[in-house]
Amino acid sequence: MSNDKDQIPRLDIIGANSVVARGCWRVESLAVSGNIARIQSTIRSFKEKNAVKWDLSQILELDYIGAQLLWDNWNKSRPQELVVTVEQSKLFSRLECAGSLKLPETKPPHWYFFEKIRKFPHTAAEHFSGTVGLVGQLMIDLLRFAKAPHKGPWTEISANIYHAGAQALSITAIVGFLIGVVLSYLSAQQLHVFGGDAFLVNLLGMSVIRELGPLLAAILVAGRSGSAMTAQLGVMRVTEELSAMQVMGMSHGFRLIMPKVIALSIVMPLLIIWTDMLALLGGMLAGSFEIGLSIPYFLSALPNAVPIANLWIGIGKGFVFGILIALIACYYGMKIKPNTESLGQGTTSSVVTSITIVILADAIFAVVLQGVGF
Repeated sequence: MSNDKDQIPRLDIIGANSVVARGCWRVESLAVSGNIARIQSTIRSFKEKNAVKWDLSQILELDYIGAQLLWDNWNKSRPQELVVTVEQSKLFSRLECAGSLKLPETKPPHWYFFEKIRKFPHTAAEHFSGTVGLVGQLMIDLLRFAKAPHKGPWTEISANIYHAGAQALSITAIVGFLIGVVLSYLSAQQLHVFGGDAFLVNLLGMSVIRELGPLLAAILVAGRSGSAMTAQLGVMRVTEELSAMQVMGMSHGFRLIMPKVIALSIVMPLLIIWTDMLALLGGMLAGSFEIGLSIPYFLSALPNAVPIANLWIGIGKGFVFGILIALIACYYGMKIKPNTESLGQGTTSSVVTSITIVILADAIFAVVLQGVGF
């Protein structure tokens, strides 16, 4: 049985031009302070000699780290005279093969802007096909859910409603209230100059209920809940939970994507109503302090100033925005690769795309419904 001294990696000089390696050439032995420096010093002393016979057959254990250490000091080629065991020969053969590998040639990088323009058609086609596939799978899952509601993912739906809706009440309330205050203060000052204090109700009601309320709620949900959904799916990709679900025969769309879409389509209209209420409350209080517009007058004039159609338009926007945000979040979440860099990029792209699509959809609503609710 070998003692601790026999385990120390070392090179013994035999005669004038022969070296015998002994000991344990594993990473834990080589990591001991002074061992590598001593070995390299011995090897350097033989570099000037052309014919040196190396005998590695006396090594107790040799791993890739030990083999790489010798290989590097041999200038990445076998000595002319080398005695090794069969297993050691396999290690050095793999190092020889690895040394012959070449990285693929890379083209010089183009300017970023022109490179993005050049790749835009391919990227757009890829996103379009992926989105169409995701929507098609969602339709199939919804049909399956409608045929057998008792087998549906009710737990996942309720959990998403809680995380995306109930937990977002505080942030939407704060932002909505403050936006109402700011809008009321700025509008009241301008209206007061022209003696149009009473029209603050019209301006505040139309802008909040028809445009600002749905848009603010959608942007907040996209930044908060949309990013969380993308990150959740991305982490499941990194930890291979998605692969495990696929092996178990569980549909990603039915268990992960459809519950998020249903939950946000339910939550968004409710959050919009909540945001509208808080924004109107902030504007009403600010108008009362700024120009002395009484709260009872504000409440009585609001129904006449804002037709009920505007409220339904806002709620309808919320339904569409919720579906869009959930689909975009899930699309980017499913595209994430199993590494942390892709997770960060996917989450960022999800939030930016969601906010952009929401604003674009709001602009389309404004053009299509320009003659409704006035």
